[in-house]
Amino acid sequence: MKRIGMLTSGGDCQALNAAMRGVVKSILNAESDVEIYGFLDGYKGLIYGNFRMLTGHDFSGILTKGGTILGSSRTPFKLMREPDENGLDKVEAMKQNYYKLQLDCLVILGGNGTHKTANLLREEGLNIVTLPKTIDNDLWGTDMTFGFQSAVNIATEAIDCIHTTAASHGRVFIVEVMGHKVGWLTLNAGMASGADIILIPEIPYSIDSIINKIDERIQNGSRFTILAVAEGAISKEDAKLSKKEYKEKMKNYPFPSVSYELAQQIREKGGYDVRVTVPGHTQRGGSPCPYDRVFASRLGSEAGKLILNGEYGFMVGIKNREIIKVPLEEVAGKLKMVSPDASIVQEAKMLGICFGD
Repeated sequence: MKRIGMLTSGGDCQALNAAMRGVVKSILNAESDVEIYGFLDGYKGLIYGNFRMLTGHDFSGILTKGGTILGSSRTPFKLMREPDENGLDKVEAMKQNYYKLQLDCLVILGGNGTHKTANLLREEGLNIVTLPKTIDNDLWGTDMTFGFQSAVNIATEAIDCIHTTAASHGRVFIVEVMGHKVGWLTLNAGMASGADIILIPEIPYSIDSIINKIDERIQNGSRFTILAVAEGAISKEDAKLSKKEYKEKMKNYPFPSVSYELAQQIREKGGYDVRVTVPGHTQRGGSPCPYDRVFASRLGSEAGKLILNGEYGFMVGIKNREIIKVPLEEVAGKLKMVSPDASIVQEAKMLGICFGD
């Protein structure tokens, strides 16, 4: 009998259920004698032994369902080696629950922090297979992460809807898109929706450059300007600060986010009427788009194949449209950033899109 544990960790996103379904269906189609243990609310479930026995029926009808049937939570990697409030050794507790259930392997679906902990568990001797989940598309070792395309669709639709009201009122509109450290989501949604200015964490901006772009559009007869701004967008002045200096500045930061600071600066320096829209967690929600359903199913199927073959210690990813396996130690702790020199950035600039640099 094969005994397989599964958990979903970190922020939720579309196609988590589709990916888990892919893993389970591919295994059950090859072997009938399988036990599946679903750990609830991410690593918390593995730490405290909170799980459900699952069957193939639990994975029926969830291909199109958003969120995760197992629940999720954030358990920061930097706290994994620290005992909990009751003195419990979290890593040792996870190992003990793994061995107590006599698991053959643990399937973990998550993003960057999740993969660091997954690699830690691999180093501790557990059999681990992971799948790349994040709307940020910032996991190293894979061209794409599931959830990303669905989030791009939602962010794009939000900016599309802003176009009509921005044009009607002749306003500057800022749409804040998720992405604290990496700008793939903002870049793709901004290009897809025809944003005039795209600000991402990897390219520090100058407020003067932004004002000049808005002025240029007015002079060319455009009544409105749309900015797609990543949560983690940063000014050139702030980018020069040390981590300590920046952290100190943010202690007394008077704005809800960078978008509201930008709005005030554009009003004061340019005299423009500015509005801010924040789609927020809608970008993580709802049903996965068709691309993500297919992609997550393919990843799940390949993960099932690795498990059936007894190949562990890998993340399943995609390169050049082919599903691949990547050693976990090569993935953990690495971010896939947007290079300012990337071809997609240069092509966007040729289209007239301003990045504030």
